[in-house]
Amino acid sequence: MHDSDPLMNVSLTRRQFLKTATFAAGVLLAGCGPKGVPGARVTLTQWYHQYGEPGAQEAVQRYAREYTKLHPDIAVRVVWIPGDYSTKLGTALLTRNGPDVFESSLSLPMVTAGEVVPLDDLFTPEIRADFNPKDLALNSVGGKIYGVKMFDDTAALYYRKSILEKSGVEPPGTMDALIEAVKVLNKAERKSLFVGNDGGVGSLLTIVPWSAGSDFLVDGRVVFSNPRTAAAYEKLLELNATNALLMGAPTDWYDPSAFTQGLAAMQWTGLWAYPAIRKALGDDFGVLPWPALDAQGAPATFLGGWTAMVNAQSSQIEEAKKYVKWLWIDRTDLQKDWCLSYGFHVPCRASVALTADALRAPAAADAVHNLSVYGHALPPQWNSAMGTALTDAATHILKEGRPAAESLAVAAHKCEVVLRRMQE
Repeated sequence: MHDSDPLMNVSLTRRQFLKTATFAAGVLLAGCGPKGVPGARVTLTQWYHQYGEPGAQEAVQRYAREYTKLHPDIAVRVVWIPGDYSTKLGTALLTRNGPDVFESSLSLPMVTAGEVVPLDDLFTPEIRADFNPKDLALNSVGGKIYGVKMFDDTAALYYRKSILEKSGVEPPGTMDALIEAVKVLNKAERKSLFVGNDGGVGSLLTIVPWSAGSDFLVDGRVVFSNPRTAAAYEKLLELNATNALLMGAPTDWYDPSAFTQGLAAMQWTGLWAYPAIRKALGDDFGVLPWPALDAQGAPATFLGGWTAMVNAQSSQIEEAKKYVKWLWIDRTDLQKDWCLSYGFHVPCRASVALTADALRAPAAADAVHNLSVYGHALPPQWNSAMGTALTDAATHILKEGRPAAESLAVAAHKCEVVLRRMQE
């Protein structure tokens, strides 16, 4: 994971929560071993961050072995990275001993530093048309594509159908409707909504501005310091002021326990939580995108996930590109396996997603539709320093009661300084 994408930071936090407690410290090597296989002409090194889902590590090892079986002269050595993947990857990419293939989220500095290889030649017109255009955009800089998206992550507003029906509450389509709903649903034994123990500062940081029709970076310009963004955060502050939000839950928004255990009638959490929610509640739940701020806004959710890239300092660039193409473009069966056998994610290719039976269940299908229609992603120019500036502004607004317009102006100025430095 690369720190340039706050949505990916969310994903890493969730996966850190899921990882097994007994995982051995240090870098674990798997697949073909450090020397490859006898007779191999080339050994490619492929890095993954430590996924927490059971079976994920074994799956990528199996993919690597299958590729070597089909291409006996090319061995693939899988490296499973626990801990601070972002820092370890960033350090490795500065040397000639970094991985040939790795997963991350694209950032502008990666491109300007010459750390990643353009992969446009892997995308025929037919393949390009099959990928979510938003995935292509967030992996592109200067008209070139630098990565192949491995899967899409998103989130949804889960709600208990029976509770809303019993209370005479319709699934909310706007923030005002949501505020009225939480007032009705709030009970002594159960809160109405859980968006995280910080009241949504982290989970809804980018979501509520998107629901207002606002954005963050457009054509290389910082654009979030505007009345619509201010209104969105002020409405989130109003939602917090209802005292109907669950606070102090044992786990945070990325874990569905608060929802499945009946601590809240609604919860904003990831699509990754769908299997646990379905197991606990059966069909007694529905999903929504985050409600629109108002009639001028639109529902919103995020488009997250991980991307496969090729190291520009690799001595085996062509072989690495062929492996990425085989795994993340040609082998749609493995893409489906990766997305749905060890977690719950959306394949990036429309043709693959359409054939995934697990995504046809009503709530899952709704979430996939919402991702396609309402999903947003931050561009490669957005980095962690900008995310920190925006988080500080949201904290000032939601926790300290500072004026929204003033806080956003300060954050925008900080982001503009960072952006100028990146572009120098």
